[in-house]
Amino acid sequence: MTTFTTTITSMYTLNTPSPDYVVNAIWQVTGVDGSNTASIGGNTTFSSADQEGPVTPYASLTQAQVIGWIPESAITSAQACVQGQIDSMITPPVSPANTALPWSQA
Repeated sequence: MTTFTTTITSMYTLNTPSPDYVVNAIWQVTGVDGSNTASIGGNTTFSSADQEGPVTPYASLTQAQVIGWIPESAITSAQACVQGQIDSMITPPVSPANTALPWSQA
């Protein structure tokens, strides 16, 4: 069974509508299944028009809070991609071989 972890790797800010207002979060989903590990990155942009409630000061943000801003569908999609990578490690896809023709060519 694959265990997934989502982490925030960086954030971009503007000084409006408040100082250090987060407008973009770069994140990574990592999956581990036994000795197989895969990851994929993503990013989510934010708009002040989407703001609900008071703005949390930048220094008070937690990783869990910022991950909560990422649409669940984006994380689920990233997890599916990572699972596909891990599945290919566990059971590599079969590739056809270029085999010599069984007759002689003149």
